[in-house]
Amino acid sequence: MFHLYITLAYLIPNIYVFFRVKKLFISKTYTWWYVFVYIFVAAIYPLAERYSNQDANLFLRIISAVSGYILPFFLYFFFCILLYDLFLLINRWVKMISTERRRSFRFRFYMLSSMILLSIAIVIGGAINLNTIRVSKYEISVPKKNSGIDDLRIVFVADIHINQNLNLHFIEQFARKANALKPDIMLYGGDIVEGDNDNETSEAIEALLRSIKTKYGSYSVVGNHEFYGGIKLDAFFKRAEIELIFDTTLNIDNDFYLAGRFDQHFNRRKSINDILIRDTLDLPIILMDHRPTELQEVSQTKTDIQFSGHTHNGQLFPINWIVQSMYELAWGYEKIGDTHFFVTSGLRLWGPPVKTAGKSEIMLVDIHFE
Repeated sequence: MFHLYITLAYLIPNIYVFFRVKKLFISKTYTWWYVFVYIFVAAIYPLAERYSNQDANLFLRIISAVSGYILPFFLYFFFCILLYDLFLLINRWVKMISTERRRSFRFRFYMLSSMILLSIAIVIGGAINLNTIRVSKYEISVPKKNSGIDDLRIVFVADIHINQNLNLHFIEQFARKANALKPDIMLYGGDIVEGDNDNETSEAIEALLRSIKTKYGSYSVVGNHEFYGGIKLDAFFKRAEIELIFDTTLNIDNDFYLAGRFDQHFNRRKSINDILIRDTLDLPIILMDHRPTELQEVSQTKTDIQFSGHTHNGQLFPINWIVQSMYELAWGYEKIGDTHFFVTSGLRLWGPPVKTAGKSEIMLVDIHFE
């Protein structure tokens, strides 16, 4: 059903764009050339999706490399056409441009070229934004209770979506930045790996994740994509020296509690009250839940801090507006009651290798226990 929605979301705007561009910009002399080029380019994305799991020859590898940029290109080209149609509607009353000039070859050529180049520029900017990892810094205070420490530095990431197409240099950049922050503890908020991770770069990725030095270690919860991939979770995380937390609470050196929940996709996950057993009231409680849901429910517990991901902050503008309407906190930081909530826009992405909403984010949270 999800892939059906994606297909319809791709197909319907493309039909609109196809006929509007043909009517507004294409002369009869070039109609068949236009039809051929448009259908060929528009077909790249569905073809890549259809044959992505097959042994790739050179042609399919090229199609696959290009396809990720096709969807966001058509998204922004669609918006350009919508804006142009809005301009034409306004022009009926304002008469900024005469009909004769608007229908001239020169005007049509420059207008269509400008919209294509603008859409390409947005996609390029989004690709650069994706591959530039940024650190978001926060500083909060929570009750010390019986903890023996005064400060705790947490580095938190989610949604890396490690697969066979991941560029190793991206993980090198992440590991370098994470180590430079000198975390006391490294937390991963789910959707870290998907699919079969046994490929030529997997050992190098695991070694890079192991290279992140901390006082208390590295911990992770699982997201929906770990379930979708059907992988053996323990293998990758054990090799990367990341301890998984499955619907339970860990006592970390008698300094604080670290709890982790199964993703909502797992319908048998425990309630928050079942996870936070009674003897967790003597130390600060840090919780990881892949999706930022049940915030009000969590805020009614003794949880001091919750970390989440999943939303990607929409990844592509203006999808972030839709995501913001779906979640009480879609990205960033908010304190509800006595609980501090953090939602990251994700270290990487899912789907098109482009980010025009949000950033490739490492969250750095300095906690002072008072």
